[in-house]
Amino acid sequence: MSAISGFTRGLLAVTLLALAACTTPGTASLEEPAVAPMTGQTNDPAPGFENVAMGSEEDFILNVGRRIYFAQDSASLDSVAKATLDNQAAWLNRNPSWMLKLQGFADDSGSAAKMQTLSQKRADAAMAYLASKGVDPKRMWAKGYGNDREVRDCTERSCKVQNRRVVTNLRSQPDAV
Repeated sequence: MSAISGFTRGLLAVTLLALAACTTPGTASLEEPAVAPMTGQTNDPAPGFENVAMGSEEDFILNVGRRIYFAQDSASLDSVAKATLDNQAAWLNRNPSWMLKLQGFADDSGSAAKMQTLSQKRADAAMAYLASKGVDPKRMWAKGYGNDREVRDCTERSCKVQNRRVVTNLRSQPDAV
């Protein structure tokens, strides 16, 4: 009988210690601070970007996005490009002091003349879409660069898509001719 009572006393002691270590729901332990769950989303800016002013070029680049991409040999805007341009239009309509240069680019899937024409069509398509969303056409101009300014010189299809793009660059005044 003394062996059972010793076991029972030991079990009781372990149970009491375990209960003493617990905290009441809703309170934090003194040793460990309360930590928010990791969701991957935060309202805090990334380190180094805490002082980005709303309406600034940095705000546009970080929070809106300035690049859209195209399928090979196409100047058609897909749903992803339109979503980016919708965000750009909303931002530009809130910040009417900015002008913009739409720069079109192409990969090397054709002659230089063909790529020049295609890159201009891409820039023009982006400009027309922004104008349809209320951005004043007098604030915009488009220029096609063909395949003169590749992001990457590569042969893989997955890499070439980076060169089929339009980049929206903010300007405080029109470019000198």
